[in-house]
Order: sequence, then C-alpha cells, then structure tokens
Amino acid sequence: MKDAAKLVGVDYRTIKLGIESGTIPTIQLGPRRMIPRAGLLRAFGINA
Repeated sequence: MKDAAKLVGVDYRTIKLGIESGTIPTIQLGPRRMIPRAGLLRAFGINA
C-alpha cells in the first residue's frame, strides 16, 4: 500500500480505504494482496 500511495501521491490510508470500499481493485496472491498498476491509476483518473 505504501508503494501504491507513493506512486499516485496520496497517503497510504487513502489506498487502504479505497481497497476496503472496493474503489481500488486488488488481486489475492497467497497471503499477499497485490494492487494492479493499471487499476490503481484508473481509480485515481491517471492515464498512463
């Protein structure tokens, strides 16, 4: 979450809230939850 927050320039708690609300998509890989870069950027309206 901290890397994702740094990428889009927000606090990590914003990322956490987005994941919990379903605004930011995630993929569960074993014990880890990954945030796809494209989905993260799309959630913040960033075209890459």
